Amino acid sequence: MTDTQAPRPGATRRVRAAIILGLAGLALAIAAWFWLGNAGQARECPVQEGAATAIGDAAVGELAALNGTGEGRGYSTMAFKDAAGKDMTIADFKGKKLLVNFWASWCVPCREEMPALDALATEYNSDAFMVLPINLDIGAGGLEKAQAFLDENSFANLPLYADNTFAAFERLKQQAVAVGLPATLVLDQNGCELGVLQGPAEWNTDDGRAVIEALLSLGA
Repeated sequence: MTDTQAPRPGATRRVRAAIILGLAGLALAIAAWFWLGNAGQARECPVQEGAATAIGDAAVGELAALNGTGEGRGYSTMAFKDAAGKDMTIADFKGKKLLVNFWASWCVPCREEMPALDALATEYNSDAFMVLPINLDIGAGGLEKAQAFLDENSFANLPLYADNTFAAFERLKQQAVAVGLPATLVLDQNGCELGVLQGPAEWNTDDGRAVIEALLSLGA
């Protein structure tokens, strides 16, 4: 004869209550993490629905995959280095509207996109706008690999900026902005996000120029 007792009703209720409370606590912890990682970052900039709509409306044809956002995400503190290894952030370009392109020398779509970006930079780079490429070749030799690719192709207006720690792109992944390379951010003059493109695009087209013209037409 087995000496087994059925659990008391009160004990069962207490166990269920403990499980429910534990799950509720876990849900709150997840919600707090999400808020701190996303909504907290979003408060760096004001919401810019009108500007995002203007960018989204201009993104057609070759640029149809670009989405106007303007939800308040900002990148002024995003860190990387220049070709000499000097520490920089997006804030160093304050006053310029930016097309920030994340690329790597091992990324075939990135390599294919670079000539069009260079042509766009040649046409539009100015005191008001810049194509800002940020290389993500990781490791100690990352800068050398990126520089070799740029030199090999003799790009006129794509200087080397790089983050071989990959931290800048990890930030985009954590905020669900981008998941792979290439990825491009459209930023206003304060480093605030107005649009996001996941994947490559043919920027050296009327469609690409229409997006830049829309960005430049927005008020300061």
